[in-house]
Amino acid sequence: MTASALYVGETVHQRTRTFAHRLRYRMWMLLLDLDELDALQARLRLLPRRRFSLISFRPSDHGDRSGAPLRPAIEAALDGVGVDLQGGPIRLMTMPRILGYGFNPISVFFCFHPDGSVAALVYEVTNTFNERHSYVVATPDAGAGPIRQTTPKRFFVSPFMDMDLTYDFTVRPPGEAVGIVVAVRRGQTPILTASFAGRRRDLTDGQLLRAFVTHPLLTWKVTLGIHWEALKMMLKGAKYRHRGAPPQAPFSHGQTA
Repeated sequence: MTASALYVGETVHQRTRTFAHRLRYRMWMLLLDLDELDALQARLRLLPRRRFSLISFRPSDHGDRSGAPLRPAIEAALDGVGVDLQGGPIRLMTMPRILGYGFNPISVFFCFHPDGSVAALVYEVTNTFNERHSYVVATPDAGAGPIRQTTPKRFFVSPFMDMDLTYDFTVRPPGEAVGIVVAVRRGQTPILTASFAGRRRDLTDGQLLRAFVTHPLLTWKVTLGIHWEALKMMLKGAKYRHRGAPPQAPFSHGQTA
């Protein structure tokens, strides 16, 4: 059994201020240990690196998109929050490309000490304008329970959300299950909660094919769903916010809550 895996579950978004709106979609994500990636893609016929395939994964879809190895880039980002993994594993939770198309509103790098404890999380956020920003948050003294972190919003994502907001993350690291919750607030007023919860499956060609069949056109449906839900919110009176320039720095830092 590898550390890499497949997680099948659902995402739920619940907006509570200005107007009420809720969405719920079935989905699945990959957990890829960066040190296992070459061997995984040599073994799995349904997870090649080429652009077009039923399912594919390309490291160049992440980080600065240059195609450079992801591990050194994440380790360099961790330097900014004083974290040295000392060779501990880095595991990326993300959606693959489906029929050549990929889009990930959020991917998460789980960064571990050699003893298996979580050292830091990197939340890689991409908006529909193909812009990207990552939030790097260390987890000093992370215990066995949920990890709670917070960071000011630095990056334009939804055209219906202001910039003067705060993200509160509650994360259960991947094991037999995984949970990622992002609560958005203005001051102490809750605005939105977005979550993904999934159960682990072994990462095999059989499980990849099963996920492809039971969750057809995964990434295509994510992009279509974003625009469909945006239309419904506009009909509820949502006001469009114009996007400013993205942050010049690719990373910003948060803190343990």
